[in-house]
Amino acid sequence: MYTAVRSIAAIAVCALSLTACLPMALFASSSGASYANKRSDWGTFVSSNEVNALCLAPKLRFLVWEFEGHFGRKVIMNSGYRDGNHNAQAGGVDNSYHTRCMAADFYIPGVDKRDLVMFAMGTDAVGGLGCYPGRSFIHVDVRDRPRGYKRPVTFAGC
Repeated sequence: MYTAVRSIAAIAVCALSLTACLPMALFASSSGASYANKRSDWGTFVSSNEVNALCLAPKLRFLVWEFEGHFGRKVIMNSGYRDGNHNAQAGGVDNSYHTRCMAADFYIPGVDKRDLVMFAMGTDAVGGLGCYPGRSFIHVDVRDRPRGYKRPVTFAGC
C-alpha cells in the first residue's frame, strides 16, 4: 500500500512540474498570414513537408512551449529530427543534435531574431544556440552545458 501511494505521489509531482510551461503555450497565437500555408506536425507548425517534429525529446518539446508561452505566438520549425542522409544533405555535422531528436531550428513570425536570441540566452534549458547571418531562424538544442557554463554554448554568429 505504501509503495502504491508513493508511486502515485511521484507521478503527480512529475506531471505538475512537467506542465509548468504548457498552459501559456496553449494560449500562443497562430493567427495571421504567416501561418496560413503552414502545416502542423504533432502540434508544431513546420515550414515544409521535410520537417519532422514528431521526434522531439521531451526537454526540447518543453523548450519550444517555453518560447511560445513567452512570446505568445507559435513557433514555425525549419528543421527538427533529421536522419543521417537528411542531415548530410542539410550540411549538418556528423554528431548533430538533430539526429538525436534534441535540436530544432525555428522562428516566430513577428518576433525579431535578436529577441529570440536574448530569450534563449536566459533560458536554462537551452544547451546550444546557433544563429545564421541573413536567416530569420535560430538553432536551439538541449545538450548538457559544459561545467561552469552559465549561458548556452553558442556558435555560428551568435
